[in-house]
Amino acid sequence: MLRVADLLDEWAAGLGLEDVERMRWRGAACLHDSLRDEDPEALRPRVPPDLAPLPGPLLHGPAAAERLRIEGVVDGELLLAIAFHTVGDPRLGLMGRLLYAADFLEPGRPFLSEWRAGLRARMPGELDDVVFTIVRARIVNLLERGTTILPRTTAFWNALVEERS
Repeated sequence: MLRVADLLDEWAAGLGLEDVERMRWRGAACLHDSLRDEDPEALRPRVPPDLAPLPGPLLHGPAAAERLRIEGVVDGELLLAIAFHTVGDPRLGLMGRLLYAADFLEPGRPFLSEWRAGLRARMPGELDDVVFTIVRARIVNLLERGTTILPRTTAFWNALVEERS
């Protein structure tokens, strides 16, 4: 989580965001995987009913966001970013898209390290193109594995495509 937070903070600074906003983004990054190691079946009843059917490994984001909401967090953008940092969502704003990208591109991940380093180097200046590339790569990976593509991911992809036209 700290690598994601450092990356997100670096990009926020590159965008010229104020310190308070950078702290908010860093907070989202520090919390996004706070429930990642919990038993997915224990998380399932703790997410909104429409998200309960998600595959187990994807429940930690919505569960963390719901826990924060119950504890009084009212920052909708932050909650949305945390909830959908793994699958995407067409409603993701700048913070959410950057968290989505940082979670995928953080330097501790062992796969495709050179490709991911190249994408990191293009951030935050080429945010839209990099996020588009990440979503496309994730969808291609799912297709190659013969795995279901979640409707929320498809909607995120479609929103990105529409923005490019």
